[in-house]
Amino acid sequence: MNFMKRLLIAVLILSAMNCKEKSNTLITIGHRGAMGHETENTLSSVQKALDLGVDMIEIDVFKISSGEIVVFHDDKVDLLTDGSGAIESMDLKAVKDLNVKGDHKIPLLTEVLDLINKKVRLNIELKGSGTAAGVMDIVNSYIENAGWTLDDFVISSFKWEELTAIRNLNRDIEIAVLTDGDPLNALAFGKEISAVAINPHYLRLNKANVLKIKSEGFKIFTWTVNDSEEISRIRALGVDGIFTDYPERIQ
Repeated sequence: MNFMKRLLIAVLILSAMNCKEKSNTLITIGHRGAMGHETENTLSSVQKALDLGVDMIEIDVFKISSGEIVVFHDDKVDLLTDGSGAIESMDLKAVKDLNVKGDHKIPLLTEVLDLINKKVRLNIELKGSGTAAGVMDIVNSYIENAGWTLDDFVISSFKWEELTAIRNLNRDIEIAVLTDGDPLNALAFGKEISAVAINPHYLRLNKANVLKIKSEGFKIFTWTVNDSEEISRIRALGVDGIFTDYPERIQ
């Protein structure tokens, strides 16, 4: 075999190895930023996730009474702030007057987008009802005016009616169906709305249902895995991405 043939074979082998390596890449998703290090869903938590080199950041959003989309997880502000009451019933001034544990403020979705500035993809979880239209308005604005693309966003929710609303507003944006039950029960709805992924709790996953979900054409992004041994176990099942509070634990 002459030198050129040996060289060509070596190049093909290396190329195949690289393709295999890319196909096995596990996406690290910072859960509510990097909430193992900073108060969840704050700008500091988002920045920490960026500093730790995540592939994607996940945040939660509500629509408040004055119409803005704010980044917060709980229905009520009592646990994480010095205030009380339902966040959806508050106007922007009331929300911004709250002090979040760790000396933070509740950010607007637009503030998080400005901080990320297209560095990584953003998974926006619709926590509240009636969030779909406001979120899509913001997404469209950042695509038109700030250089973002539709591929920079993933929309997820346990409120499947909100995901239906998103799909009715935009036929192309990526949607992930959140479920805390048997993930196979989400497949029919996922197909109905042309979702790209099913996002189950990691304890609901096993080799059989992972293979089934993937055979149906969906990716799997599982939440929320923090223990190093569990990360290794879940990785071995063949999931596509892991939500974690500690992104540095996923190597």
